[in-house]
Amino acid sequence: MWFSFWRSRDRFTLDHLRYLTDQLAKVQIVNEVNKDFVIEALRSIAELITYGDQHDPSFFEFFMEKQVVAEFVRVLKLSRTVSIPLQLLQTVSIMIQNLRSEHAIYYMFSNEHMNYLITYSFDFHNEELLSYYISFLRAISGKLNKNTISLLVKTRNDEVVSFPLYVEAIRFAFHEENMIRTAVRTVTLNVYHVGDECVNRYITSVPHTDYFSNLVSFFRNQCMDLNRLVSETLKNPCPDSTSTIIAAVDEIEDNLYYFSDVISAGIPDVGRLITDSILMLLIFPLLLPSLRVVDANDMQSGVVTSLYLLCCILRIVKIKDLANTIVVALFYPLETFTRFSRGKVNGYISEFGLTSVSQEPDDDNIAKGNAGCLTVNVPNSSSSSGFNPESVMSEDNCSSSNLALREVLLSYVTKGDDVLVWGSLSVLATLLQTKELDESMLDRLGILPQRKQHKKQLLQALVGEASGEEQLFSSENSLMRDGSGCELDVYLEKIKEQYGLSFLPSDFLMSPRVPRFQVLDALVSLFCRSNISAETLWDGGWLLRQLLPYSEAEFNSHHLELLQVSYKNSATALVKEVRGFWPDLLITVLCNEWRKCKKAMESSYPPKEPKCILFPSQMLSSEDIPEGSSFAAGEKMHELVKVCTYSLPVIFFKVHYSIHANTVGLFNSGFS
Repeated sequence: MWFSFWRSRDRFTLDHLRYLTDQLAKVQIVNEVNKDFVIEALRSIAELITYGDQHDPSFFEFFMEKQVVAEFVRVLKLSRTVSIPLQLLQTVSIMIQNLRSEHAIYYMFSNEHMNYLITYSFDFHNEELLSYYISFLRAISGKLNKNTISLLVKTRNDEVVSFPLYVEAIRFAFHEENMIRTAVRTVTLNVYHVGDECVNRYITSVPHTDYFSNLVSFFRNQCMDLNRLVSETLKNPCPDSTSTIIAAVDEIEDNLYYFSDVISAGIPDVGRLITDSILMLLIFPLLLPSLRVVDANDMQSGVVTSLYLLCCILRIVKIKDLANTIVVALFYPLETFTRFSRGKVNGYISEFGLTSVSQEPDDDNIAKGNAGCLTVNVPNSSSSSGFNPESVMSEDNCSSSNLALREVLLSYVTKGDDVLVWGSLSVLATLLQTKELDESMLDRLGILPQRKQHKKQLLQALVGEASGEEQLFSSENSLMRDGSGCELDVYLEKIKEQYGLSFLPSDFLMSPRVPRFQVLDALVSLFCRSNISAETLWDGGWLLRQLLPYSEAEFNSHHLELLQVSYKNSATALVKEVRGFWPDLLITVLCNEWRKCKKAMESSYPPKEPKCILFPSQMLSSEDIPEGSSFAAGEKMHELVKVCTYSLPVIFFKVHYSIHANTVGLFNSGFS
């Protein structure tokens, strides 16, 4: 008893460490009788080595001299109970995590002891044991650098032929437990960020490249699960729907941020592997076709979900080739991706924005599918106004399968419901903010801000480039004239060679200014619609503010007339609220919303995140207001105020000052 008491008081001594290792060496079998002692010995040794590493180097010198790690391995082989592997993994993990001496880490990783533990046949049916094992792998990966990583790989002719830590970790990359998946990703990122060229070649060689395609396949399944959740929620909303979708969205975004972290490691070919996998497994066969195509052999991804996922991928995964390829793909007709995904064209868009096979497309539905085909009338540039075209959106009898995906987005802005408008605007705004996109791509989409055009042309003029000076003072401003359109040709050829999509889009043969006028017409058309929520108009106003921050030249008289009429109608509707339930609050709400709108329009970012399209707000109508309900009436008044302020953000950027004056006159007359 006295010996035990003395030993407990002085347990942080070299003598106590010597005692524990001697007792551990005497163990010939581990069973129920002595397992508690072995567990305590392992735990205490880890504690002593950690203490000695920080206070007394002789502790670790003794640890190396007695080859205690080899003793750990021997005890593991003798074990007949699961408690010993659990404690052993925890012991080694604690030691590795807390050792500060580089010399100590080198010893721990040498002699193949760590690789033996990594490849040991543990019983992973025990969930607790699996958790300790993954923590063990993560602890090792946390100490990796260009020197220590060489102790954990096997080489032949200066090439890595075996890397147990990485190979064993990715075995659990798609485990059903999220914590395990997260730990595995930490291990892989620690490996990638070491920057060892031999290791990088190993992980980008067959069969290890399958990990990246499997990652995208796993992500694809998550996207399909999200679509099912959104579809079910839109049809049958329940109290838990929002939280369930938010959890799914968080996991999807976590996956994309992991892709981004992997790419940031700068490993050659990894960006290409991820790009090819995302395009071949997700974008081409699923997301782009899902805008109007139903895949008969797989779960479909709805329009709403597809629009959100496109935004999410572009915002998070910073790969130039990926972003530019997606943009070029938007100029291809729907039938290109129908064939790619072996789906079929339905041409019918359900009221929820999800493609549907439950109804056969009748004549009315076919008409809906044909709506949105764009034609643009561009007057001769020699007109009296210099070049002030009036672009007209019209409905033609063209097959929906021949409609370019870019035109699908614009047709949603002019003809779609509130959710589709919001989703399409989110995609356009995301593309506008994607720094990886070449400016010529934005120009061809029609969403390159004039300030960027003028900035480039001014710079070219200042350095004496004839093309820049000519464009700066020409009415035919276009990036295409200085040869920057060659970027488009590069990606057209790349899509043809790598992905087999060889259709030549006719849009590239149009006047370079036509796409810009198509976008402008679509936005003007949006502000003239009465069935769109204020929040969606807010996004449309932000996009218009980005495209035309300084100039009113591209607003012709027809545009201004439409905008003024639309604003007058919304203001008139608001004046009627003077005789409603809340006349005393009307001016206060209007002033507050006016300030919010101006701040939102001048912001560098869209008012709402793309994921908000998965949770559309409900617009109030007169039918929604119970008779005598002051609360509902207040909500309607608030919505009318927001529509009145958000519907015409052009008043903030010097397009038509008379609108503000008209508003003041309308309110004065209303209150009088």
